[in-house]
Formats: sequence, structure tokens, C-alpha cells
Amino acid sequence: MRKKNHEVYSVQFKLDVLSFMKRTGASRAETALHFGMTNPPLISSWKKRFLEGGAEALDNPKGRPAMSDKAKNVKKNQKPAQQDEMTREQELERENELLRLEVAYLKKLRAFQMDPDGYLEKHKRRYHSNLKKNSD
Repeated sequence: MRKKNHEVYSVQFKLDVLSFMKRTGASRAETALHFGMTNPPLISSWKKRFLEGGAEALDNPKGRPAMSDKAKNVKKNQKPAQQDEMTREQELERENELLRLEVAYLKKLRAFQMDPDGYLEKHKRRYHSNLKKNSD
């Protein structure tokens, strides 16, 4: 299997390749060989884009465009506002949920500390069924 090696070519390089091909009448393969390119069909796509949109069409940055400073500032300002919107009631509900989790954890810890063998025996079925699921 070949390693995918994506070359990034500048607009000027693309224009030079197309110019060479037009001046000399060389084929795609000959032009690619002359410029040390490994993908001759790429030249055809450059030519098509150049004919459709000129030199500007050859400049197509890959990937997602960079986020503008204005958009970054808007996102930074939104985070605290969302947290401030949490009402007092929601805060108390969240705290209540966390305290319940803590109490449940401490109860299980105490039961295990008082009788480790009994606790493990009682929860053996759950433990073994989880092991079987993970081993598949």
C-alpha cells in the first residue's frame, strides 16, 4: 500500500506548470515529469479551474477556514453568560445531585471496608458479567 503524500503547490507553481504545458505542447505526463510531480491528472484539474475562474480559482486552501478574531471574541463572551444564566434553583439541584452521588459512593465504600468478601460475593454476578462483556 502506498503512503499518501499530499503535496501543496503554490498558485505561482500551478501557473508555471500550465504555462509550460501551453508553450511546449507537452502532455500531462511529460509536464509532470519535468516538474517532478507524481500526479499528472492533477494538472488537468488545475487547467479546468484556471479556464473557469482564472488564477484566483487555483488558490483553494484545504480544510476549514480560520476563525476570525471577531468570532473568537463572541465565543469567549458567550461562555460566562451561559453560566450566569443558571438559576439558583438549577444550582441547588446540581449540588443536590452531587451530594447524592457522594453519599451513595460512601455507603458502598463503608460496606466494602466492613466486609470485603461479603461485598464481593454479593456483587460477583455483576462483576463477572462486565468481564464477559469486555472480553468479547
